[in-house]
Amino acid sequence: MKKKQFKAESKKLLDLMINSIYTNKEIFLRELISNASDAIDKLYYRSLTDEKVHIDREEFKIEISIDKEHRTLTISDNGCGMTEEELENNLGTIARSGSLDFKEELEKQEDVNIIGQFGVGFYSAFMVSDKITVTSRSIDSSDAYTWESSGADGYSISKGKRDSVGTTITLQIKEDTEEESYQEYLEDANIERIIKKYSDYIRYPIQMEKEHTHKKDEKEEVHKEIETLNSMIPIWKKDKKKIKDEEYQNFYHEKFFDYEDAMKTIHTSVEGNVSYTALLYIPAHAPYDFYTKEYEKGLELYSNGVLIMEKCADLLPDYFSFVKGLVDSSDLSLNISREMLQHDRQLQLIAKNIEKKVKKELETMLAEKREDYEKFFKAFGMQLKFGIYNQFGIHKDVLQDLMIFYSSKQEKMITFKEYLQNMQEGQDKIYYAAGESIDKINLLPQVEKVKDKGYEILYLTDYTDEFVIQTLMNYDGKDFVNVSSENLDLDSEEEKESIKKENEDNKDLLTLMKDALKDNVTDVKFTNRLKNHPVCLTTEGPVSMEMEKIMSAMPTEDKIKAKAVMEINDSHPITTKLKDLYQENPEEVKKYAQILYAQARLIEGLTLDNPSEISSLIVDMMAK
Repeated sequence: MKKKQFKAESKKLLDLMINSIYTNKEIFLRELISNASDAIDKLYYRSLTDEKVHIDREEFKIEISIDKEHRTLTISDNGCGMTEEELENNLGTIARSGSLDFKEELEKQEDVNIIGQFGVGFYSAFMVSDKITVTSRSIDSSDAYTWESSGADGYSISKGKRDSVGTTITLQIKEDTEEESYQEYLEDANIERIIKKYSDYIRYPIQMEKEHTHKKDEKEEVHKEIETLNSMIPIWKKDKKKIKDEEYQNFYHEKFFDYEDAMKTIHTSVEGNVSYTALLYIPAHAPYDFYTKEYEKGLELYSNGVLIMEKCADLLPDYFSFVKGLVDSSDLSLNISREMLQHDRQLQLIAKNIEKKVKKELETMLAEKREDYEKFFKAFGMQLKFGIYNQFGIHKDVLQDLMIFYSSKQEKMITFKEYLQNMQEGQDKIYYAAGESIDKINLLPQVEKVKDKGYEILYLTDYTDEFVIQTLMNYDGKDFVNVSSENLDLDSEEEKESIKKENEDNKDLLTLMKDALKDNVTDVKFTNRLKNHPVCLTTEGPVSMEMEKIMSAMPTEDKIKAKAVMEINDSHPITTKLKDLYQENPEEVKKYAQILYAQARLIEGLTLDNPSEISSLIVDMMAK
């Protein structure tokens, strides 16, 4: 029997477990019972599809036994068991993904729930035990194997003895210290309390042999009997009025391995064309892999309390893929296949109802708990936005009222509906500006005059935002207009005529500047849209400067450029300078054109193709 070492990352995490950094130690029992229940689930689920596996569901159970003399606590199940290879893979490596740096997380929070966060529930047992022994026999093997470890120094796997399929975990409970009493994990009453608190809804009986003392003929007699400690009623089948929020959250933590409470719990039962119960959760934060291809959406699907599918993707639209939870319906067959589910009418009705329910709950949160909704939107707003512009905007009507953006006037996040409520009399457009941040948008020259006219501007700071706006096109009949668009049209007829004449009178000057900039711009003209800034870039067509910036950063050879128009402030001293220079030295105007264009790009947060050339031009002018 050779001693094996945990990997470096696993060893560090085990050290933290053994040194009891997590204060709620009793959680270890919940984790081990949950693992046992999962093992039974897997075996029963397999029996539905594998004719070679014959299982009587009534025989399934989880057994707890205490040996005070030897200070051991044992948890045993008759689930699917593990092979030698599975013991190695499942228990020999902790946090295999390596995706989270637990040290950084521990520094951020004083009492971080490391168990839920890192998915290492089994190893939480090291908080209360000096040694763990796991003996398991797989349904696919006639041999049993024993995994044994005393902690971070390593583990061993050897041939073991077990007459039947399943797993037995034996914990050598630690001795008491001045700071901690570990004896409580060897007391029947405390073990029963922990099971009632965390595992009452486990569908299989959790049994323990208990001693009972009673008097007979004035003598005390002690007898033992097996008792079932849990109700075995799934939480979603209980009366909602009798379920405390703590129970909902405990179930959420245990089932979905989240270290933070869910932001919203949705427990609903429906009777009618299709009957089902759904227990859904809206998380408070996005999983680390949520915005990756590896993330798998879906709800657990049950038929009369029996698991049919662990992740039924068809129950959730992509834009609500953040929802966790389960659906239990008596209208679905246990033997239904994944292919049949995709065409199952009952399932389609359930999915449609769930979509409506989730949307309604989000709208209620938006209306009644704004702070919570903004936290939710920060985590999952990107997914809702994707839902709008995906599939050519087919779902935009479902999602548009869930959008919130920062308001220049109210200086907080608002909805489109709230924007309309604050519109000026006669205003028929919804104005927006896009940029990397609120501060940077505030500095855009194009924003200045729109604000001066008293119009509210929506600030778009996510790279998806403009795609959303362009997909929507309008809201309640009001078109969206980018303040950086060439056809902003805020001027009076008199102002329009004045600036039109200014451009006509200086047509040759502007043409010279445009030619100097070659294909970088489609036009150069004077504008009255600017207040203090000398120059800005506007765009023609659907691609804005911000969209060009985003697309240029994408790893593709096909680069999309905006049709840029350079606009020069007609009331700025630079305009007088350009006019005089054109009369005296037209060649110098070309240099000014390049510098002004470079300045406009920098204001937009865009890079320069020729920074050294621009630098030389500026130095030459400074030297004159």
